Amino acid sequence: MRKVIVKLENFGKNYGKKEVIKNINLDIYEGEFLTLLGSSGCGKTTILRSISGLDTPSKGKIYIDNEDVTYLEPQKRHVNTIFQNYALFPLMTVYDNIAFGLRMKRVPEDEIKNRVDEMLDLVHLEGYEQRFPKDLSGGEQQRVSLARGLINRPKVLLLDEPLSALDLKLRKKMQIELKMLQRKLGITFVYVTHDQDEALSMSDRIVILKNGRIEQVDSPSLIYDKPNSLYVAEFIGDANVFNTKVFNIDYEKNLLYFENGMVANKNGNFKVSDKATIVIRPENIKISNRLKEENSFRSEIKELIYDGSSVNLIFNIDKKIVKVLVYGNDKTYSVGQMINLYWDIEDLVVFDR
Repeated sequence: MRKVIVKLENFGKNYGKKEVIKNINLDIYEGEFLTLLGSSGCGKTTILRSISGLDTPSKGKIYIDNEDVTYLEPQKRHVNTIFQNYALFPLMTVYDNIAFGLRMKRVPEDEIKNRVDEMLDLVHLEGYEQRFPKDLSGGEQQRVSLARGLINRPKVLLLDEPLSALDLKLRKKMQIELKMLQRKLGITFVYVTHDQDEALSMSDRIVILKNGRIEQVDSPSLIYDKPNSLYVAEFIGDANVFNTKVFNIDYEKNLLYFENGMVANKNGNFKVSDKATIVIRPENIKISNRLKEENSFRSEIKELIYDGSSVNLIFNIDKKIVKVLVYGNDKTYSVGQMINLYWDIEDLVVFDR
C-alpha cells in the first residue's frame, strides 16, 4: 500500500466572505508527481500555499508525513517551494543562492560545498558557481531555483507554475528534465499549472479543480479518455461536443441510439427522450472510403489547419463545428472536399444532461 505523504482533510479556505476552497479531501502519495490543474481562480495556488504554510486553512486539517502541520510555521515543515518568478537573490552568486538554505541551518561549510556540487551536477550547471542571476538564461535560473529547493532534501517539493515564464521550446525541454529529475530523486512533487498539455505530459496523477472543488483525480490517461464530467472533458484537450436526445435503447446489446444518428455504449440510467451530451476526441474520428453502418457521416471540409506532423480538418456535423485530427502528411486534403467520417462506439463518452 502506497504511503500518504500529504493529506488534506475537510480542507476549506475563505478570504473574507468568499469561500475559495470548499471541503476538499485529498491524499498525495510519497514519490508521486501530482499536478493541481484548473483555470484561474479555481483554488490551486491556495492549496499549494496552505501546504507550504504561507496560508492557514479556514477549516480542516493538513498532514505531512502523518504530522498535523495545519498551524505549523513554514520553516518547520519538510517542504520547499519554487515560485513562478524563481525568487533568486540578485546579488548572490549561483553557489550562494543554492547554499542559502543550508547556511540558515548552520550546516558546516565543507558539507555545504559537497551538497552544492551535487546539486550543480544534478541540474547540469557545473562551472556556473560564480555567475549571478542576471548572467543566466531563464532556463538556467529555473535550474538554480530547483537546486535551491532540492538541496534541503524536502519530503515534498511544491512548484507554482515554474515554467510559465519560459518560451515554448525551452518549456517543453524543461518539462522533460523536470520529470526525469523527479523520477531520479523520488521526491514528491506537487505542481500547479493551468497548462493542460504540461499536466498530461508530466504527471502521475492530475487533480482537476473547478470553483474550489475537486472535479476528478486520476492518471492523465483516465482524465483524458474517461472524464467523469463534461467540464473535465472540455477542459482537457480538444473535444467535439454534441447535445442530443436518446431515441432508442437496445438493452440486449447495451446500446444507446440518439436522435442525431449516433450510437454509444449504454451507461447511467438513460431512458428514451432523455437529454444527453456526447463527446468525441478529434483524433478518434477516422476517415473511410465508404459510409459505415453506425456513427458514420459524409461531410464537406470547411477549413484545414496544418500543424507540421498533423492537420486539423474542420467540418460541420449536426449543426456543430467538428474538428478531426489526421496525423502524417502523406494525404492531400482541400477545402470543399467531401469526406466519409466514422468513429468507434467505445470512443464516445456520454453525459446525462
